[in-house]
Amino acid sequence: MKFSDVKDLSVVDVNRKIREVKEKMFESKMKNAMGQLSNPASLRGLRRDVARLKTVLTSKVRGA
Repeated sequence: MKFSDVKDLSVVDVNRKIREVKEKMFESKMKNAMGQLSNPASLRGLRRDVARLKTVLTSKVRGA
């Protein structure tokens, strides 16, 4: 997910997307703990996606 993909979303859509990514990250963490995750580096990408979405959300709330 790129910043340009999410900067045009509404606040409601951004919140929904954050929730979806966090759920996916939780599932991936559980799989990683059990040794079933084939690519542990994907957790880093998910964390960065959440940070990207939170940045968009903050900019929209502040009106920038």
